Amino acid sequence: MTRYASVYPLVTARALAREFTYEIGDEVGPGAVVEVRFGNAKRRGVVTKVDVAPPKGIETAQIERVVEELPKPLVELALWIAEYYGSTPGRAFGLVAPVQRKARGERPQPAERDGLPGEAEPAELSATQRSALDRIIGALDANESANFLLFGATGSGKTEVYLQACAIALARGRGAIVLVPEIALTPQTVGRFRARFGERIAILHSSLTEAERRDERARIASGDAPIVVGARSAVFAPVPRLGVICVDEEHDASYKQESDPRYDARTVAAKRAALENAVAVFGSATPRPESWGKLERLDLGGRLSGPLPPVRVVDLRREAGYPLSAPLLAELGTIEEHGGKAILLLNRRGVAPALHCRACGLTLRCVNCDVALVLHGDGLLRCHHCGHTEPRPETCPACSSTELARLGAGTQKLERELEAKLPELERIRLDADAVEKPGALAAALRRFAAADRVVLVGTQMVAKGHHFSGVALAAVVDADTGLGMPDFRAEERTFQLLTQLAGRSGRDAPGRVLVQTFQPDSRAIELAARHDVSRFLDGEVERRRALGYPPFTHLVRIVVAGPEPDAPLQALLELKEG
Repeated sequence: MTRYASVYPLVTARALAREFTYEIGDEVGPGAVVEVRFGNAKRRGVVTKVDVAPPKGIETAQIERVVEELPKPLVELALWIAEYYGSTPGRAFGLVAPVQRKARGERPQPAERDGLPGEAEPAELSATQRSALDRIIGALDANESANFLLFGATGSGKTEVYLQACAIALARGRGAIVLVPEIALTPQTVGRFRARFGERIAILHSSLTEAERRDERARIASGDAPIVVGARSAVFAPVPRLGVICVDEEHDASYKQESDPRYDARTVAAKRAALENAVAVFGSATPRPESWGKLERLDLGGRLSGPLPPVRVVDLRREAGYPLSAPLLAELGTIEEHGGKAILLLNRRGVAPALHCRACGLTLRCVNCDVALVLHGDGLLRCHHCGHTEPRPETCPACSSTELARLGAGTQKLERELEAKLPELERIRLDADAVEKPGALAAALRRFAAADRVVLVGTQMVAKGHHFSGVALAAVVDADTGLGMPDFRAEERTFQLLTQLAGRSGRDAPGRVLVQTFQPDSRAIELAARHDVSRFLDGEVERRRALGYPPFTHLVRIVVAGPEPDAPLQALLELKEG
């Protein structure tokens, strides 16, 4: 008797976003990734239903071959992604069943190329680590889906909780996935997992070739590598009997994919945990307000090695010499003379598009949305949220100063100034331009770790979970560029960045943190200087409630494009009118 199955071809065209019927053999079931004839070409597809009725009056084709089998939860996850994110099943299945290539010859594993040495296992867990781990174990043993927020200061031992949760899942015959924001920026995390689990881990990230990805997926699906470490796409790894998903630095914006399907790996992780009765652990020293208000909190408390270093805020309204103020130069001079390491952070490579007053520190903001207004080439200030427009003022509305200007210095300019003023201090620049070549990032980090008197200059990647000994100074050169971004999350992201950077200093010896700003009274800067995460998040939740921002509403971005400007504009106006 001939059997028929519904198959979603992995094609991107929305006009073809439906199931097609094919003849199948007895061995084919739901979740099979198959090769089929589709038009004049061969395509892969995913079987979603079997033993369906054949279409009347249409001659069906047979599948060519079975490529692989997907676990049922991954099939359900892909169909959910297509519906939830407004994509197509074909595109969503492309996430869980990526292209397979021919096997390659033996090459070094990606983790061996990217990893830095891991830290030693601690003699014993702290009381708060043990309490958090016990709660995770309880949910795992109950075979219940659960979501936890693992909250603790930088250096409080979150990674060790992930490691032990993975080990416990492994001991119970289950697998684990550990998501990190960007695998290239966390080589020490890879090193720690490699040191603990050896070849039982697989590494997945966007820099792998298709052949490397194929080999890693095969190891995962076979059970040879039951623990997966990777960036956001690793959430789709075919781990059998998944038990734990850990999302490190859950606040990081890189967990969102900006191309179709435009998924958020944190949301997908929670959904996958629900489908597989797994435990999802979202860890951060500076969690998102959405997680703060919704998830059960496992509080690790402060840094294991002692209190966080004090933060000095330098008021640039009263200090000349930007971007190197006198206090910052003095701190760097001490390192140049006596040795040590410094990290200097610039929020971004470019210049913030907002308008600041250099006299009083005011950032011009929208009266409706409380986000920074963007200065356009026509001299108008525009709100990118509600469309409010106003002319650029000649003087500051708060203090009547004429010192209104965009503000910002790039990493290359800062590097040149350091060379001129502190020539004996070794300089390492860490931004997208400096680490463009493969291996450049790991080489720069190793160089920084080995240096005696050195300053690391970079964008936000310098604040990512690196752990270096001997860091005496962590400094934010310009906190205002982040605050001036036209985004309702500007304060949240500035607070996160300042707090994360502060955690890089003084881990093994007394350290110092310095923040330069024209807005020392900003809530984000004041509370970051006091390391008061709870007060900031409580206030941010209430601010969003009052202004109608997520998590109390959903914001939907609609993009309409066309060859001529009139038709897309008309379509947007019609959407606005409903």
